[in-house]
Amino acid sequence: MSSFRLKLPTDELERSIKVKEKLESSLMMKKLLLGLVLFGTAMFISNGVITPAMSVLSAVSGLKVGIPKASQDVVVMISIALLVVLYSLQRYATSKIGFIVGPCLLIWFCCLGGIGICNLSRYGSGAFKAFNPLYIFYYFGRNPFQAWLSLAGCLLCATGSEAIFSNLCHFPVRFVQFMFVLLVLPCLVLAYLGQAAFLIANEKTPEHIFFASIPGNVFWPVFLLANLAALIASRTMTIAIFQCLKQSISLGCFPRLKIVHTSRKFMAKIYIPVVNWFLLASCLGFILLFRSTSDVGNAYAIAELGVMIMATVYVTLIMLLIWETNIIKVVSFLITFLSLELIFFSSALSSVGDGGWALLVFASGLVMIMFIWNYGTKLKYDSELKQKLSKDLMRKLGPNLGTMRAPGLGLVYSEIVTGVPAIFGHFLTALPAIHSIIVFVCVRNVPVPAVPQSERFLFQRVCTRGYHMFRCIARYGYKDKKQEHHNTFERLLIEGLEKFIQREAVELSLQSEDDVDSDEEPSTPGQIITAPNGSLYSLDAPLLVDFTPSVDTIPETPSCSTPQDPSLDYTQNLELELAFIKQAKESGAVYLIDNPIVKARKDSWFFKKLIINYFFAFLRNNCRRAIVSMSIPHSNLLQVRLTSYV
Repeated sequence: MSSFRLKLPTDELERSIKVKEKLESSLMMKKLLLGLVLFGTAMFISNGVITPAMSVLSAVSGLKVGIPKASQDVVVMISIALLVVLYSLQRYATSKIGFIVGPCLLIWFCCLGGIGICNLSRYGSGAFKAFNPLYIFYYFGRNPFQAWLSLAGCLLCATGSEAIFSNLCHFPVRFVQFMFVLLVLPCLVLAYLGQAAFLIANEKTPEHIFFASIPGNVFWPVFLLANLAALIASRTMTIAIFQCLKQSISLGCFPRLKIVHTSRKFMAKIYIPVVNWFLLASCLGFILLFRSTSDVGNAYAIAELGVMIMATVYVTLIMLLIWETNIIKVVSFLITFLSLELIFFSSALSSVGDGGWALLVFASGLVMIMFIWNYGTKLKYDSELKQKLSKDLMRKLGPNLGTMRAPGLGLVYSEIVTGVPAIFGHFLTALPAIHSIIVFVCVRNVPVPAVPQSERFLFQRVCTRGYHMFRCIARYGYKDKKQEHHNTFERLLIEGLEKFIQREAVELSLQSEDDVDSDEEPSTPGQIITAPNGSLYSLDAPLLVDFTPSVDTIPETPSCSTPQDPSLDYTQNLELELAFIKQAKESGAVYLIDNPIVKARKDSWFFKKLIINYFFAFLRNNCRRAIVSMSIPHSNLLQVRLTSYV
């Protein structure tokens, strides 16, 4: 593609290539990397589930400070009501009311900083001594075990603030970094310094220190603002999960789901209905299960640290393979951050029995879903590769079945990019007739944000020119919108096919007549074959022999002669073929889709049969078909069911 740029050879580039080769050549390393990716994605989704539960529940818990008689049941019910409203409006929140997010967060962070400054001025500035790192050693020296257990709680002071980075799909990286350093970090530091000063003066403070430290005359406005900020943070994490799952679906690591684009201006604003209601049910489940911020906080710490550790591993790989960073910097980064995160993670694991177990079970379930889908999809693809038909076999198979060519355009969808898919042979066996033009369409996701429309389709001839069979690879980036209308897709595909034929004619006109055939496989020397029943068939009988273009289509084109007439030059062939495509377009297009039944072989081991025959089959039957997003009418859709044993 035009966006691809070659890099100058350097030592870092050579090292990056060697690392890639080792990763690609080692089956164990590929499985390990896949496992890390699936685990990290599961932890990120789990973080997005526990963040709304923790944020909203802790914000509503301030009600017990303003109204001491309020019970925990009231707090839980209000939290559930707010979450139901939030997820019910999530589809509209991504575009309609998203403009209030920025001002609300700005007011919220300024309010945090203002409350911190107020508490420092009221209770003294002794809290600034906390900047002295010696107090860390004093704290661990007095009670090492208790200090180690408190590390997970200390981490929660910074968690939640990283949700602002979830909007990277809407804002530049540099802008988010500046806002974090200049606004978020100073306000958080002032807020915690103010709470520390309040604790020094009030050692016997109730559980909710933040709300207890708020001056009485501004308590209720700050309480409402805290709940609004909690809802905004929950919304932001949910949008981030939508983006993550969209890319996971594109890479074949998650079952296909319906994706709704809620904005015409911003492509990143999407909404996944099934995931939205799944997140709501999961959030409510965590709240009803624990009913307190302490147990939810234990699960929250595990989720945050799991995401941090996986992010450190991923960034290390990116530094090696993509950024080509100096190896000393890479090792220093990995050792520094990973050692700190593992220490905090060990502290968080001590609370597994107090709430962390639920999150680990939830994340394990997500990992199993993604693993089963990826495993079954890979086996299905490998089975299609083994069952594909060669072009030489297709040349013999068509005449033997008495194949007829009906006017129109046939689009055969398949996952393979070489050879002829087995479903096409199965279709010919059941109904020995094909359309006048056949295009084998393969949709591929490429690891770039967007593919230019002019570079969307790659074409190649299948068999000889007279058979009018083509292969088309439709490439999409992970930010490209794939919900094209079928008429739009057909128009773009035919335009690309016509450009391919025109470009091919120009190239062939510059070559000798011996290089006319553009198929990569050598053509058969003979044009007549003998079928098993003794009949003779011509393999190179072109479809244009029965087609005479109208005067309106090609005004100056003479009548078509026999297929072997050498008087037809490249220009006449081009005009005839373009007119033939136009006629097929006017006759309409039919989509030939495979709807296979994937089963494990009888000699497979028990767990493979369980995964493929039941779990993977359940996911396939309940996920969204890839062709559904194009809204193809049922009259233009033909499904072929073929049982594949993997």
